[in-house]
Amino acid sequence: MTNTTSPLSGGTADFGVFAVMDLGTNTFHLLIAEGTMNDLHEIVREQVAVKLGEGGISKGVILPEAFERGLNAMKEFKSKIDHHRAQKIRAIATSAVRNASNGQDFIQQVKAGTGIEIEIISGDKEAELIYQGIKATGLLTDENALVIDIGGGSIEFIICNKDHLFWKQSFEIGAARLMERFHRTDPIPPDAVEAINVYLENTLTSLFDAIKKMPVQQLIGSSGSFETFAELIESERSDNFDLTKIKHYPFHLDELLQVTGKLIASSHSEREANKLIIPVRVDMIVVSSVVTRYIIHRLGIRNVALSIYSLKEGVLAEMME
Repeated sequence: MTNTTSPLSGGTADFGVFAVMDLGTNTFHLLIAEGTMNDLHEIVREQVAVKLGEGGISKGVILPEAFERGLNAMKEFKSKIDHHRAQKIRAIATSAVRNASNGQDFIQQVKAGTGIEIEIISGDKEAELIYQGIKATGLLTDENALVIDIGGGSIEFIICNKDHLFWKQSFEIGAARLMERFHRTDPIPPDAVEAINVYLENTLTSLFDAIKKMPVQQLIGSSGSFETFAELIESERSDNFDLTKIKHYPFHLDELLQVTGKLIASSHSEREANKLIIPVRVDMIVVSSVVTRYIIHRLGIRNVALSIYSLKEGVLAEMME
């Protein structure tokens, strides 16, 4: 998915041109932009379904086919970065590269092939950058919110408001890991859904302890699957909904629960036929739906919103400071 809108493509701007790459377990993202976070002009927003963790995430290795897809995506990104003459560049790698035995080899080959230096960040740093991205949308208020970012390799939880990040933790229980462990038949059977719920209950004890001390009034889903939830809901109303035109989106709880329930009950072929579900998300959207519903019910959440901004916008905010 590429969005190239700026008339300044191929030139430089007063503030310079910035390029950020978020190299996730499933998807590699490229954002090229100029201006400031308050007056941001996107030049390119692209995502490539690299599936870096495919087949190897539970073994802690990037398999050869995924390795090659990753290298090819980085070469494509470098071409676009050069074309738009980005002066400031950062590439951030998260769970899949962080935990892979050949992650450093991937970093070295990307540097050799493109000149791009990849930074591996910790789960804690990932959560901090996600917070900065969401803060830039103006969605946060004085009330405490729980941010959830469901990645392929990890899930980040953040308790925060517009002024402070109070608590954060990254759990290596992302959608690719949950799918490999629990979603082995399709549609996912009820006992597998229950097994995921039990697993989350046992794994997220530190989150629940933190919530007891710092109650939250809102759940904010950070891009990813929550974008798909919003698009599926809005498709029932009209064809005019455009994620690129907004920074955040408020859910009606009953609609969110209805759409996640349908996704959990759906078959692979049904999801694949739905053009609103991007290919890399066709199967992982199921476990993402299970996690979302579990958190809503477990914490008694009534107010849920989507933040379009996430990790890469947090990196951009850090660069623009």
